[in-house]
Formats: sequence, C-alpha cells, structure tokens
Amino acid sequence: MTGKEYRTATKLVRGGLNRSAHQETSEALYLTSGFVYDSAEEAAAAFRDEADVFVYSRYGNPTVKMFEDRLALLEGAQACRATGSGMAAVFGALACQLEAGDRVVASRALFGACHAVLTKILPRWGIQTELIDGTDLAAWETALSQPAKLVFLESPSNPVLELVDIAAVSKLAHKAGALVMVDNVFASPLYQKPLALGADIVIYSTTKHIDGQGRLLGGAVLGSRDFVEDVFLPFYRQTGAAISAFNAWVMVKALETLPLRVAAQSQNAAKIADWLFQHPKIRKISYPGHSSHPQHALAKKQMSGFGSLLAFEVAGGEAVAFALLNNLQLIDISNNLGDSKSLACHPYTTTHSSMSPQDRASLGISPGHIRLSVGLEDCDDLIDDLDQALAKLPG
Repeated sequence: MTGKEYRTATKLVRGGLNRSAHQETSEALYLTSGFVYDSAEEAAAAFRDEADVFVYSRYGNPTVKMFEDRLALLEGAQACRATGSGMAAVFGALACQLEAGDRVVASRALFGACHAVLTKILPRWGIQTELIDGTDLAAWETALSQPAKLVFLESPSNPVLELVDIAAVSKLAHKAGALVMVDNVFASPLYQKPLALGADIVIYSTTKHIDGQGRLLGGAVLGSRDFVEDVFLPFYRQTGAAISAFNAWVMVKALETLPLRVAAQSQNAAKIADWLFQHPKIRKISYPGHSSHPQHALAKKQMSGFGSLLAFEVAGGEAVAFALLNNLQLIDISNNLGDSKSLACHPYTTTHSSMSPQDRASLGISPGHIRLSVGLEDCDDLIDDLDQALAKLPG
C-alpha cells in the first residue's frame, strides 16, 4: 500500500497483503516452523541479517508479518512485532530495555498482572519502580524531576477507566530522559493514537477487540523502527515470545471488521452508561464518554471514541456485587474483555485480587465495583438483563 494514503477501513482490509504465486484472495496461512535455503551461503547470510529471507518462525513468519504490517498501518507506527499474549508484549517491552539501577515511573492504575511485573518482578532485578496518581500532572512533574528510563501507563485504565494526559506526560518524560510506553487496550487502536500524542511505545493484548471474539491469545509491541527492530527484536528472538502463525492469521482476518465491531460496541456502551447513571441502585459509573466522568474533557481531547468498557459500583459491597452478577441471564461472568459477547467481572476478587486491599483502595476499586465489557448484542436486551438483575437486589 505505497503511494496513496488510504483511510483506516481500507488499511484494515488490505494492509500488509502479501500474496503468494497462487494469487489467493484471502491472506495465506503459513503453518511452518522453519524455512529452507538455496545454498549454505544464503543460510549464512540470513543469520548475519544480510539476506531478506525468513529464518525460523520464532524470528518471523510470512503470515505473522502480514498481521504486524497491517497493525502498524492502523497505529501509524514504523514497526510492529506480534507476541503470544498481551502480557508477553508488556513484559518483553519492559525487559528488553531495563537493567539494574534503572528507574521506572508508572501510573498506579494498572491491570493486576502489569502491577505485579512492576512491583514484584522488576525490583528483584534492581529496577526501581515508582507508582503515582496518573491523573495528577503535578505528581508526574515531581516524579519526573529526576532522571528515569521509562514511563508506563494505561489510559483508560483497567478497571475503573482513569485517564492520563498522554501528551503532557510524554513531554515531562522526555525531559527526564525517559521513553513513554502506553497500554492502549481499552481505547483500542481505533480511538486513541498514543504515538501521535507523544508516546514512544504502544502495547496491546490483541486478544481484546482485535480478535474480539474470544478465540485466541495475542499481543503486539509498536513503535519506532529503531526501538522495535534494534532493542525489542533481539530480546524477542531469544526469549520465544512469538505468536503462532494460526493466531496471527485469525487476527489478520479479524482486523477487517474491527471498525464495525468496535463502533457498535461503543454505541451500546454509551447507551448503557446513560441508563446506569439514572438507576437508583447504582452509586456511580465510570465511562470516559459520559459527562459525569471527572476527565470527560480530557477524553474528548485525546480520544476519537470512548470504547466498549465501563465500570459501575453498587451499594452493599461484595455480597451485592456477587448477587448482581449471579442474577444476570444474558451477560456472561468472565474476566476477558473486548469481546463480541458482553462480559461482566468483579475486579476486586478476580483481575486485581493479587493486590493488597490498600492498593485496591488507592485505585478506587471497591468490593462493589463491576467492570462491564459491552458486546454486540441488541442494546435493549442488555439493558433488560441489567434491569432484571438490579431489580432482584435488596433496597
């Protein structure tokens, strides 16, 4: 896709297309672990990176490359590498560039597994992690008044959808000598462009939204060619974080419908947020597209859409939250998100259960919180299901 600058939907159907000699319509699936060479000299040149050929599917694969190229076009990144899961992308992008003595500044509002990597694993290697209130620019300014190697953040965050001003934090980080790494899963690559806002590295669990149909795992690391190919790729090759060709092929095809699916899910989420906000048994909601969100203005500034995730809180704590989940008849209880099926979970006892009560409280995660990933069902059916589940609660 050289020459003309195509629009997003076109890129998602045709980006990265590399037809074989058979001129197939659908992208080819290369289920192979290895590749052969015409000569010993060509093999030697391949291992010196002097020949533009595939070496081993742990290093690269034609199907995987189509997925990576298409996702890079969508993100506006120079390069992309796909991984076996979202956490493989997060951990690999951290580990490839950090060493003992380095300092990381991160928003404290993080997915439970990311929080564990930053606070339990990296410190064992002599890496200092400072967690701050990501919504507070003054806290960022103070933390970045001294040198740092990396800034890590989610925006919107998992599970209560806090926002970070990516452009402002990126400026502060670069003055401190740090790269900025953004987990952009909740916004999806359609509705927020961290690289355009000043970030250096973008991370995805491509399980969410990009596959979006509950089938398989995947992840991606995107950024400059210098970072992805010179810093991340050597670590990636040696540590085995590669995605399977089959998973990459499924996701290549899923990208074709991504704008349609996420737009419909987001429309449903906005309607449900409006409905929940008016319900007497709901204490509060958190949805960036709703005027009640404390950072609604920032959401409108840095996001082009508000996504399919929302959070809400019921009075009565864990027992009432569990009762609500158990009352649901259509919406499934699941810790996954970004799926075509609507999914609800209780973060306090699932995705963030490994955190201390104090840490969960600092993030605003209460025993009464529910995270709702809104799917593609008819929105009236989803509201009816929430309505009947809430009607059975006491009070």
